[in-house]
Amino acid sequence: MLRRVLMRVYRIPATPTSPTPADLGLEAEDVHLDTVDGTGLRGWFLPAAGSGTGGPAGSPAVVVLHGWGSSSADLLPAAPHLVASGLSTLLVDARGHGRSGATTFMSMPRFAEDLAAGIAWLRQDPRVDPDRIGVVGHSVGAGASLLAASRDPRLAAVVSIGGMAHPAELIRASRGLRRAPARLADRVLATIEETIGHRFDSFAPVYTITRTLAPVLVVHGTQDRTVPVRDATRLVDAGRPHARLRLVPDAGHRSVDPFLPVVGELTGFLVDALTGPARPA
Repeated sequence: MLRRVLMRVYRIPATPTSPTPADLGLEAEDVHLDTVDGTGLRGWFLPAAGSGTGGPAGSPAVVVLHGWGSSSADLLPAAPHLVASGLSTLLVDARGHGRSGATTFMSMPRFAEDLAAGIAWLRQDPRVDPDRIGVVGHSVGAGASLLAASRDPRLAAVVSIGGMAHPAELIRASRGLRRAPARLADRVLATIEETIGHRFDSFAPVYTITRTLAPVLVVHGTQDRTVPVRDATRLVDAGRPHARLRLVPDAGHRSVDPFLPVVGELTGFLVDALTGPARPA
């Protein structure tokens, strides 16, 4: 009974599929790929100018992953700056979001699986250097980016935007559970763990960032009312010396627009990480 209620509460909302690259005057390839359970994922690939012609290894690249109830369309306005800076860019819709196939439920580990599918797709493309790939994630996608990086030492950079420190803490502090008896809150969290097949501690970003070898830029809005700013500082503290913090004044959580003025700065971080000397594995 509790599981059915939670499945209803956390059902995936309708997500946007526009704007499209054509709406923004961008040339992009429509990408189809499969995730681990065979669900079809959709994405857009924007190759950097001259990618594949600068040497046998191909260009550096990034995978961009949205958050819960969002899609690649929401993050598409950041793509032109990435591509113009020489970074081939793949934007992926997670299962149940945007143009990708439907699923019964989603979780941070499932977002990470879909992100890994995008990384694998890039690594098989001859236009991309398979060891010069970074990931950019927003909200749940940010946590998924850190989880993927903790599992994949070849990833060369992570940008975490609006990421939480620990999902169980955020759920426990949510409006629905904030005043609930501790026993009920514990049962809700245990039921979620049983449903998704993972313990929260196994994928909590405050822990996965400690297992991430790549440099991490933690970006957070000072007016974020969904994920408190203290989560960003906790992530950076846990990820030192590989992590650093960039707070964005007046930015909240859901809308990406307030972050667009700092896209150039974030891109500079990625370019430095992906084009500098290779890290030892």
